[in-house]
Amino acid sequence: MIKRILIAGALCFSLDVGAQTARTSRDDVARWMKELSNWGRWGKEDQLGAVNLITPAKRRQAAALVKEGVSISLSRVIEKEEAIDNPRPFGHVMMTRPGKNPGETSLFNRMDDHVGAIGDVYTVSYHGYAFTHLDSLCHMQYDGRMYNGFPDSEISARGAGKLAVSNFSNGLFTRGVLIDIPELRGVPYLEPGAAVFPEDLDAWERKTGLKVTSGDAVLVRTGRAVRREAKGPWDPREISAGLHASCAPWLRARDAAILGSDSANDVKPSGVDGVFNPIHQLTLVAMGMVLLDNCELEKLAEHARARRRWDFLVTAAPLVVPGGTGSPLNPIATF
Repeated sequence: MIKRILIAGALCFSLDVGAQTARTSRDDVARWMKELSNWGRWGKEDQLGAVNLITPAKRRQAAALVKEGVSISLSRVIEKEEAIDNPRPFGHVMMTRPGKNPGETSLFNRMDDHVGAIGDVYTVSYHGYAFTHLDSLCHMQYDGRMYNGFPDSEISARGAGKLAVSNFSNGLFTRGVLIDIPELRGVPYLEPGAAVFPEDLDAWERKTGLKVTSGDAVLVRTGRAVRREAKGPWDPREISAGLHASCAPWLRARDAAILGSDSANDVKPSGVDGVFNPIHQLTLVAMGMVLLDNCELEKLAEHARARRRWDFLVTAAPLVVPGGTGSPLNPIATF
């Protein structure tokens, strides 16, 4: 069970995870929606959620982690071909223009006899499992409410009137912590459907000597890319490794600001009857924690192992789309 404890004005949680993780129910998730809630914590009009925990002091702490100036992209390479895990491929069309002679076309817009310019068009349906992206706080609703109690009537065909991705126009800049579950378990990757539990998160802290602290971005590696390379693609909507619902109280107790993964964070199937995406639901709606889905964490893991160092500066800048529910993203980790 989870006990709520008030210590010096701070809300803390005591976890009895051993039995709880084996039998998490829909009622538990509903209870956690209240117990883990950050609604009203930063005011009734707040639209930043747990990103408020990334204070100026936190940014300075994160900047001080840069010792070598080595940066690594955390974005998957865009795949343009349809696959079972990429059912809505990225669209990339090169624009053509009239050529010099009648009936001809050219890729180049001729500005004069020597200079030409070329353009193209991108189209992307980025939510899902194919593209690295940020989920903004309007992405999910529960019982007609979004984070901080905003009604889902704020969502219309014109976009989200509250909690849109444009609220994060100043970008994300904080300490990142890699939690490498295959490294912890001594395997190259987790099999689809394997769940990550709070016990694993605790064990990683003990193994590395690190502690997830307020305002951190927690990045959980499952080894998805290694498994895909070895055995080919599968349908992650049906089965994928990820966090069990019981990890949500752990994240709230640490006051993490951001959660990311090399999949879509939730284990599939969820292990909670009647709840499809409990981690999405609890983080986005209750805690107001933005999610980074489908990150590329293999190169980051290689650099971290080589240095025996699992924390770093992480930055990300979503597109400023008024009313948008999220954004394609290229997060960067810097050692």
